Amino acid sequence: MSQQETNPWVIITVIKEDVNPKDIQNIAPQIQSLVDEWQAQGKLMWSGAFSDNLTGMAVFEATKSEADEFFKKYDSICTGLLNYSMYSWDAMPLLSVLSH
Repeated sequence: MSQQETNPWVIITVIKEDVNPKDIQNIAPQIQSLVDEWQAQGKLMWSGAFSDNLTGMAVFEATKSEADEFFKKYDSICTGLLNYSMYSWDAMPLLSVLSH
């Protein structure tokens, strides 16, 4: 059985202009739970907000199928409240180097 190659992925998120801040507070625990679930599997994820307090970024390493599965769960939490996109990041696989 061949193992899929892992790559760095990034999710960029921006809070929509017309969103009630309470709605963001309501989904925050779900997003945190998703990240906790990811990290409980021994996988590393770096995430945080930018200084504009509207934009955030998460960087993680995964196979394409793992990244797609994570993004599908993220999408189910954030639909309608946030604008977000996931990209394959063609950078040095920094997370795998740091995790060793």
